[in-house]
Amino acid sequence: MNVQGKHFRTIWLKEDDPTVVQIIDQRWLPHEFVIEDIHTVEQMAIAIQEMHLRGAGLIGAAAGYGMYLAALYASRSHREGFLQALQQAGQLLKTTRPTAINLQWAVERQLSAVLACDSPEEMAHATYLTAQAIANEDAEYCRQIGLHGLPLIQAISQRKPGQAVNILTHCNAGWLAFVDYGSATAPIYAAFEAHIPIHVWVDETRPRNQGARLTAWELGQQGVPHTLIVDNVGGHLMQHQMVDLVIVGSDRVTRTGDVANKIGTYLKALAAQDNQVPFYVALPSSTFDWTLREGVRDIPIEQRNTQEVTHMSGRTGAGKIETILLTPEQSPAANYAFDVTPARLITGLVTERGICTADEAAILDLFPEKRS
Repeated sequence: MNVQGKHFRTIWLKEDDPTVVQIIDQRWLPHEFVIEDIHTVEQMAIAIQEMHLRGAGLIGAAAGYGMYLAALYASRSHREGFLQALQQAGQLLKTTRPTAINLQWAVERQLSAVLACDSPEEMAHATYLTAQAIANEDAEYCRQIGLHGLPLIQAISQRKPGQAVNILTHCNAGWLAFVDYGSATAPIYAAFEAHIPIHVWVDETRPRNQGARLTAWELGQQGVPHTLIVDNVGGHLMQHQMVDLVIVGSDRVTRTGDVANKIGTYLKALAAQDNQVPFYVALPSSTFDWTLREGVRDIPIEQRNTQEVTHMSGRTGAGKIETILLTPEQSPAANYAFDVTPARLITGLVTERGICTADEAAILDLFPEKRS
């Protein structure tokens, strides 16, 4: 997608030095556009854990590149030592964020690639090829999600000619959460490029304000009409027929269609069902956890630092970016980062292979290789 008219991915190898991974450091958005250089797997682990980058697809791509960085500096004196170094790097990366399955998937994909190689040199090259493949696939899968989701918006537009299709999002499942295009935003961008009148309601998404800081910023960069709202407005808008469609992303989806996503998604799904508003989840196949059946019980829910709840950062009138305390200093807080929306509340899943209902049979019809 574009930043001030120039195309960017969210993660890439530095053009004149492929031993350096570059990312858009999202901590500074929307006020500053900062590119961070990452040289080691330890730096990549910090970037993931401290949310210099975030979002299911991007975390997966970052883990893939993290394994590549580990391979650059691992001893190549013998195969077993090289493999052990990569396994240790993979374990480090896996501990950074527990909910998004893409991270674990990318690490395991890298380890599978190197196990098929005979020498440390071949193994190191395999990590490069695999990291690039993970990033390129993520971008292409999101583009395909846009193409498959576009007819949903077209159909609504045809029912209300001359009026904008109002779409509600939650958190940031845009291109900043992936390598390019995004998941929930991919159909939105496809509709915008097809000149379909659209308007996006953007949840602020506390506690980190990823809707207000990131989704609003990237929609603005693409020129997509949008309005920022506080998290609790969504139900009111649906009651007054001001939302035609809800599209959200996901960090992990079970094989039966339960969806873990940013905290507050479940409440949006309940409001959508009560007001007969279609509720779709957009995701690439790397976000499925084929080993799990029961989302509420089995998906691990990350609990983050409570300072994200009690404090907020922003730009002051003097132009400085500062963090302020919002709450009584001694009040305790809890920071559950995700919740689980049961499959029964979901109209459909939009994937790179098409749209299906949120149930095991329909999902496996799209991904028959996962039946066993």
